[in-house]
Amino acid sequence: MSESAPELPFDLRSLEIFLAVCQAGSMAAAAKTLAITQPAISLAVADLERRTGTELFDRRVRPLALTAAGGLLRQRAVALIADAREIPELLRRSAQGQIPLLRVGLVDSVGRALSTPIAEFLAARAEAVSVLAGLTAAHANALLTRRLDIYVGVDDLDEAPGLERWELLKEPYVLLLPRAHPQVRTLTALRRLAETTPFVRYSARSQTGVEIERHLRRLGLAPPSWCEFDTPFGVASMVAAGDAFAITTPLCIFEARMPPGRVVATPLPGPRISRTLTMVARQREFGNTPRDLAAEMSRRLGEPVAAILAALG
Repeated sequence: MSESAPELPFDLRSLEIFLAVCQAGSMAAAAKTLAITQPAISLAVADLERRTGTELFDRRVRPLALTAAGGLLRQRAVALIADAREIPELLRRSAQGQIPLLRVGLVDSVGRALSTPIAEFLAARAEAVSVLAGLTAAHANALLTRRLDIYVGVDDLDEAPGLERWELLKEPYVLLLPRAHPQVRTLTALRRLAETTPFVRYSARSQTGVEIERHLRRLGLAPPSWCEFDTPFGVASMVAAGDAFAITTPLCIFEARMPPGRVVATPLPGPRISRTLTMVARQREFGNTPRDLAAEMSRRLGEPVAAILAALG
């Protein structure tokens, strides 16, 4: 049998009374502001202190001074009350068929391909759109804590409840070399390359970096540590700058925006690996908008990947 949720230590009315006392400097003045009796104010504050288990006001001074705990509660209470007052208007807008705000997180390697298309697509469906780039892990956490509504990345939330997901694209990992470097077409040549040439890594903070390192271990390859980056541009620019190599994906190459002729991508020798990009959203919160957005993003992502794969050496 599941345990019941713990009782909330306050309600919005008690927070409103608490903030009125903070603003007025005394319970008597707050009572006049709210048009209720002073004993009602005193009881509400005492009950709030009892339920939170801490003193919120230093009653030894006049006007009343906040304790450290009271100051912290005041910061949070202001935001909570402001959000609560916005809810009726947000509900009215939602009833008219438009989402007030949609917050979308994108893994770094799709920012160039999707940022503008997402904003354009959602413009008719949401009053405001926020598009944020970053690492998959950060976006996944933000989705679970309701700081994001949708994210695109390598799905690592398979077991999290209350989510829906759409596969957008599966793309292969490829080898990235300086333009003048000899071609590497066999697994033996790849082993030699790993032994003699600096390897530019994706950071282990990124899911792409984790998958590449796992593949290298399966092949028995251990290129020495040299430098690593969170972004596709950092990886590609280091390969372009000198005698180094990397393992990356077509979308990462597209995101890096390397000038023509600086790097060359070739199929990865040996066993092929790929990454799957997925869109994840909270279940049944935004009607058909996530489904329709997923279809549009899948189309948009396929275009640069197809072009880069067609040009592989």
